[in-house]
Formats: sequence, structure tokens, C-alpha cells
Amino acid sequence: MKTYIRRREKNDQLVVMYGGWGTDENFFAPYCNDEFDFILFSNYSADDPLVLPEMKTYKKIVLIGWSLGVWAAEYLSPKTGIKANVTIAVNGTPVPADDKYGIPLHVFEGTLNNIAEINMEKFYLRMFGDKKTYELNKDKVPQRSIKSLHDELRWMYNRIMEQSEPGFRWDYAVTSEIDRIFPKDNVNSYWKKHRSTRHISIPMPHYFFHNWTSYDDFIRFVESHKKKRSYIKKGAAALVSTNP
Repeated sequence: MKTYIRRREKNDQLVVMYGGWGTDENFFAPYCNDEFDFILFSNYSADDPLVLPEMKTYKKIVLIGWSLGVWAAEYLSPKTGIKANVTIAVNGTPVPADDKYGIPLHVFEGTLNNIAEINMEKFYLRMFGDKKTYELNKDKVPQRSIKSLHDELRWMYNRIMEQSEPGFRWDYAVTSEIDRIFPKDNVNSYWKKHRSTRHISIPMPHYFFHNWTSYDDFIRFVESHKKKRSYIKKGAAALVSTNP
């Protein structure tokens, strides 16, 4: 498990990011600026302990869980002791390996059992939505070994299968209409039944942070969303696949 920390003494705001599977700081650090401190948890496994920074007093803490990081936030937050003022779930659910509310179990297990370099390139391409966007953001793809990717997903899968009923408070859920990783209808169905969470639907792919200059811009966008909910229209969603 990896912890990436970026902080400035003057900052009184903190963004805590729980990354998805197969990521590292290259995916997320480009959208940091000097206006807020930043902590990223990623590359989850039991081989590396959870490293926590020395905490200071903040006026505002925003927690963002992205993709499988939505589940990771629920699993790890009690261990960190970081109390967020605002929580945002992005393109994921607390039950990520689920036929109804996450990635269908056979697809999740198929990915776990067929991790290879050629399949990972296709996975990242689906994450960015199309080849053009993938090429523009290719520098963000981590240079990780196949073993590290497999070890991480195996660890997450085992913990997911052991999980208890989710009970984390999510203030906002942002979901993409053209998500090629999590089936959008499944994600939509999960958040639709959690009426205390404000649901925002946007016409973007699974990974979309490059559409904002920084996380504080993204957070302002989320918090300024006036509608109580915006549900995604029904439609076909491409699933994660490791097939050639």
C-alpha cells in the first residue's frame, strides 16, 4: 500500500484521494496546486503498511474515492482517523464486485485471472474512454509490474469478498455516462437507492480529472451542483474485459 503526500505549511485545506486499482501518483498529482494539501492512498496490498502523515488542523477536508477507491475509502477510512467534511464518490460503489451494483463478478474475476501487459493497455484505454484521450494522457499510466497489479487486485478482491455491509457517509456521487469500466446502470442503481447522497451525472469516461485544472476546481463544480439528483438515462455500458 502506497501513500503519497504533498503539503505546504500555510495550507488549511486537505484533499484525500483513494485511487483505483492499477494507479499511482502519476494519475492524480498533476491536479494538485499549492492551495491545498494532498494525500493519496493507492497500490493497495498487505505487503506495505498503511502510512499516515502527521496530521495538522484543517478548516476543510475533502475525501474523494475514485473507481475501486470508493470501496477502499470505506475500508481504510476507519484506520486513518481522518474525518472529512465532504465526501465524493466518483465512478464506483462500495460494492465493486457485484452483479447488480458494481462490476459483474465474472468480469471482475476474469480480469483478476487474466492480467497481462496487452490486457492492461486495453484496460487503460477503456479507462480514458477512447484512443485519442488515452494517447494524450499516456504519461499518467504507471510503470508497474504485472505481479504488482495482480497482487493488488487479489488483495482487494479478498477484502471485498469479506466486507460487511457498507456504512460510509457519501455526500456526493459523480458518475460518468460513458464509463467503460463500471457499468453505468449498476452504479446508477446503487446511488439511486441512497437518497441522502446527491447524485451528479456527467458525459465523460471513467477517468476525467484532466477536464479540470485542479481538484479544488472539481470540488467547486461538485458542490455548486444545485439539483438534488441527476439520474443517468438507461443505455448499454461496456464492461471491463480481458479478452483480446
